[in-house]
Amino acid sequence: MLHGVPTSFYFALSGALFTIGAIGVITRRNAIVVFMCIELMLNGVNLTFIAAGNMLGSVDGMIFVFFIMTVAAAEAAIGLAIFVLLFRLRGSVNLDEIHLLKG
Repeated sequence: MLHGVPTSFYFALSGALFTIGAIGVITRRNAIVVFMCIELMLNGVNLTFIAAGNMLGSVDGMIFVFFIMTVAAAEAAIGLAIFVLLFRLRGSVNLDEIHLLKG
């Protein structure tokens, strides 16, 4: 238990965060919104690692969270740079209008 709250509540919250993020990735067409939904999914996974690590009395979950946050920070920096470049080239960050890799 984390501060009196049952661990199952943390797992339910992390599942809800991941599900909301996955639905956002599937349904949205704006690249920035899709990017934010991916970050929401990563935060759901981070919450699962923290709750499971605390439940098992291990720091392994926190170590995984540290690596996920490091990768997410790099993803945010590179992703936002790509979005700025796409907006300068195409004038939009709508995923339906971006066809740079098609021949």
